[in-house]
Amino acid sequence: MDADAPRGRRLNSALPLFLWLSPAFPVGAYAYSHGLEWAAEAGDVHDAASLDLWLDDLCDHGAPRLDVTLFAAAHRAAPADLPALNQLAVALAGSQERRLETCAQGTAFVAAARAAWPCAALDAFAPNPVAYPVAVGAVARGHGVALEAAAPAFALAVFANLVSAATRLSVVGQTQGQQVLARLAPRLAAMAARALLDDVETMGGCAFRSDIAAMKHETQYSRLFRS
Repeated sequence: MDADAPRGRRLNSALPLFLWLSPAFPVGAYAYSHGLEWAAEAGDVHDAASLDLWLDDLCDHGAPRLDVTLFAAAHRAAPADLPALNQLAVALAGSQERRLETCAQGTAFVAAARAAWPCAALDAFAPNPVAYPVAVGAVARGHGVALEAAAPAFALAVFANLVSAATRLSVVGQTQGQQVLARLAPRLAAMAARALLDDVETMGGCAFRSDIAAMKHETQYSRLFRS
C-alpha cells in the first residue's frame, strides 16, 4: 500500500478498482471502439458469432493482450521505471487513432486519480501523454490492489467496452452481448494469467485485420466513435 495515499483511501482490497474500471470513472472509454466500427461497416463483424471470432483474435494476438501485459508490468515497476515503460506503451500504438485511444484515456485517468485517488506513483507521469494500461496498473499498485485480482479485472473491462461498442453499433443486442462476455470470460482469465508471466522485452502481437480496421476508421465517412 502506498504510504502517501490519504488515510481515508488506504483500502487494501480491489474495491477501488471496481470504480476505476466502471463507466462512472471519467476516462471516456465509451467513445472508442478499437476499430470495431469499421469492422462492422465492412461486414467483418455482423452478429454474435463473428463478434466472438473477432474478440478471440484480439484476446490471443491483438493490442488488448499487449495492454494487459503492460498493465501487469506497470503494477510491478518501480516508479523510476514507469516513464520508460510508458514510452514503450505509447510507441506500441499502431495507428493514430490507437494512440489517441490509449493516451486520451490514460491522461484522463491520471487527472481523475490525482484529484480523487492520489498516490506517489502518479508523480512518475509528466504532462506528456500517458498510456492507459500503464496509468491504471501503476495506480492499482499505489493503492495496494493485488496484481492477481487487478489484471483479470482490467482485461474484462477492456473487452466489456468492446462489447458495449458492438451493442451500440447494433451488431448484437444487450443480452447477446452479455452472452459473448460470458463465453469469453475464461479466456480473459487465462490471458491475464499469462500476462503476469510475460516480459515486455519479448512481447508482441499480430492482429492484422484489427490494425487495418483502426487505420481505415481514420477516414471512415460516417462514424459514432473516435477510434
